[in-house]
Order: sequence, then structure tokens, then C-alpha cells
Amino acid sequence: MKAFYGSIGFLGLSLTGMAQNMTINGAQLTVSSGAVLYVDGAVTNTAGSTLTNEGTLQLGGNFVNQGTVSGNGSVVFSGTTNQTLTPGGATLYRVVVSKPTAGQDTLIVPADLTISNQLSFTKGMVRTPASVVITLPNGATVQGEAAGQYVQGNLRVVRTAVSGASVFDFGNGLALTPGANNLGQVTVTRTAGLRRADVSYGTNPNNAAFKGIDRIWTVQAAQQPTSEVPLTLTWVADNDNGLTNFSNAQLWQKTAANASWLPVGGPADASASRSITANASSLSGSFTVSNAANPLPVELVDFTAERVGKDALLRWTTALEKDNDRFEVEASVDGRAFRRIGTVAGQGTTTHRTDYELTDLGIARYGASVIYYRLHQVDRSGTASYSPVRTVRVDERSELVQAAPNPFHDELTVRLTLATAGQVSLHVHDTAGRLLLQQQANAAAGASTMTLEGAGKLPIGLYFLTVTTPQGKSTVKLTRE
Repeated sequence: MKAFYGSIGFLGLSLTGMAQNMTINGAQLTVSSGAVLYVDGAVTNTAGSTLTNEGTLQLGGNFVNQGTVSGNGSVVFSGTTNQTLTPGGATLYRVVVSKPTAGQDTLIVPADLTISNQLSFTKGMVRTPASVVITLPNGATVQGEAAGQYVQGNLRVVRTAVSGASVFDFGNGLALTPGANNLGQVTVTRTAGLRRADVSYGTNPNNAAFKGIDRIWTVQAAQQPTSEVPLTLTWVADNDNGLTNFSNAQLWQKTAANASWLPVGGPADASASRSITANASSLSGSFTVSNAANPLPVELVDFTAERVGKDALLRWTTALEKDNDRFEVEASVDGRAFRRIGTVAGQGTTTHRTDYELTDLGIARYGASVIYYRLHQVDRSGTASYSPVRTVRVDERSELVQAAPNPFHDELTVRLTLATAGQVSLHVHDTAGRLLLQQQANAAAGASTMTLEGAGKLPIGLYFLTVTTPQGKSTVKLTRE
């Protein structure tokens, strides 16, 4: 091992130096512009030491920095086995991966690294853990990525002042055309090749066998677009992730970590190019690609329930469907025991958005203040899943009590809808508050009717019927003609 304790420089335009292992220990080492320093083994720059590289440092072993690294030179990794680059917080100007064999020999980067000018591939891979990022700030580029030579892990590229009609190619497989949009700074982090579900490739929560390519791009734009932005994603064969047919490729977006994958644009043929373009209305969250046989999203992307008059209107939307036979709509008065109230046929298999709705008529019949709804989705294979539960509140208790006919002449019938059986009391008052009629009865759960005795003997005029049930009190205005 060679250790340097003083100040040494490799000067001149073509001077070459060689070493087996090199440790810079409390020294300053300068590789001048045009000079090349070959190190067959490892280079260690210890704490308190300075490595100034304006030329080329080429090594066959590991690079470990604990001190200071500066300069606008290249660090070339050309070892015949795996090498490790431990940056120690330093920013390197240019990193060249020039291994003997593509796809096998790897440069491992175990900690965050910033490369200010270029990351260049001749042969060989770069790999980071899932928590480590290689960052190329504005102006820095990546060159030579291809099958067998790319970053496995996280490669982040930053571009500023992203606007106008020109294509901004981030170099990590994502390109976009801002058009009329002024996006400001845009950061694209690509996670690729790690073969980790929901880290480097997307999955369908309903069926983990449905998956995307082994690349996810996470985009952050300082300003969101006000019009659609053409977005192109490109990948290498290494990241096909077992998918074999891209004649119906689909681009997907997930706007938040806990959100669903939603389609962006329609299917396109990417079988020859491994590239797909679609118009994105937002540039936030993650983007990826799958094929028609591997839909990523939760099929149900929206489900709402709202009260409309005396009814409940249920609406739901699917982003796409695969072998979807039907939706069974279920209701409950307690949120636990559900029963089917309707069935809506599914679309089978489709890659297009589909909207559904069903109206539950006369929800007062349940005799409850809150109605719970859910969807029971059934595939043609019999596989089933449930949606989240939605609720509709029956706020007007008068709809749990109805009087007919109203206005009335001789006879008045009171219709009740009760959640539980119990005693019912009827009281009729005039407009002065005087009690004129009263009646008690036992009523069963559900719908029932009773005749208000003596109603036909009341003088013509306005009255108030108060019904007391186990659910509470309801008052109905009556008119006798």
C-alpha cells in the first residue's frame, strides 16, 4: 500500500502515474488537467486530507472519501470485480463506469452522491440501496445508459426553468414538453431495477400478480401545469419485470403514496421502442408503465353515496376492469349486517374509465337515521372484493312517519317505518296546542300502518300529528277538508 503524507501533484498534459493501493493521509494530492493517475487497487482519502482532481483518476478497487474532494476531473471505475464508491458527502464532477462486462460488474454506491457534470456508462452497472439517491443537479447529464449498464436504484435529475416548446429530456428515461406551461424547477427521481414491489415497480392491491415494469419515476414540479403536458417514459429490457407483451402498454400515475394508480392516456404500442407517450394533466407523484394484462389500479377509483330527496344516489367509477362480472350493491342499518339491494353488470375487461350509478328508492323504509352502503365486486372467476363503506344520513324523521291521504276527509292512515319493534304513541293537537286525539299501539320492526281513530270527526282545519316511537318523535302537519 502506498500512503502519501506530503503534497504531491501529477502535472503536465500527458503525465501518467500508477499505484497499487493509495491512501491519502493528512496530505494534499492533485491530479492536474491532462494527467492520469492509475490505481490498481483502492483509493482512500482520510479525514483532513484533500484530493484535487482536475485530470483523470482511474482505479480498479474501491473509492472511500473521508476528507475533501474537489476539481473538475473524472473518476473512472474500471475494476474487474464489483467496486464501491463511498463519497463521504463529497460532490464528484464526472464519474465514468467502464467495467469489463456489462450487466455483471457493478459499482456500488452505499450513500447519497451528487455528480455535478456527468455520469457516464461504457460498461457495467451502478447500484444504490432503496434509500440512497444519486443526484444530477441542473446541467449535469447521464450518458450511455442501456441494457446491462444503468443505475439500479435511485437516479435523480434536476432541471430548472422548465418551460417552452422544447423537449426537456431528463436522461433517466423521462422526457416532457412544457408547452405553454411554466413549470419552474422539475425534479425527476427514477427508481429502477431493485425488483421490489411498490418501490421500483407498481402493483395492483387487489392482485399482486398484476405488476408494472421495474421502473417508477417520481416527479416534483415547482408549478403544476394548467394544460396537459406530453410525457414520455422509456425503459430498457432489463426492467421488463417479466412482462412480455407491450403492444397495449399503459402509462399510469399515482399522485400520493397511499393513492391508487390511475391511467394517463390510453393504451399504445410500445413493443418495439419500450417507450410510451401520454398527456399528463398534473406533474406530481409517481409514473410507471404496465401492459393490458397487468392493470395496476384498484379497479374502483371513486364511490360516493348521497341523499337526493327521499332516495339515496350511489355513484362509482372504475379506471379499468379485468374479468369484472358484476357489482352487488349492499345496504345496512348498523354497518355490520349487509343485504343486497341491487346488482349492476360489469364491463368484463376494459382499459377505459366506466361510470356507474344506482338509486335506492325511499330510504325512509329502513327505519334508521343512517344507512350504510358498500359494493361487492365479483369477478367472472368468482373472486370477490368489497369497497369502502359509504353512509347516507336520513335527517328528516318525518319521512319515517307518513300520513295519507293528506289533506284527508273521513279516514287517515299513518304509515310507520321502524328500525326496531316497540310501542308507538299518536297525539293530535290543534294550532292552539290543545290535545284532541291520542292513541297507542305496538308496531313491528319495518313498515307498518295504523288508522288514526276519530280523525274523521275533527272539524275542518289544520292539525299537528306527533308520533313517538323507539327512534324518537316525529311531527306531521295535517289538513282536514
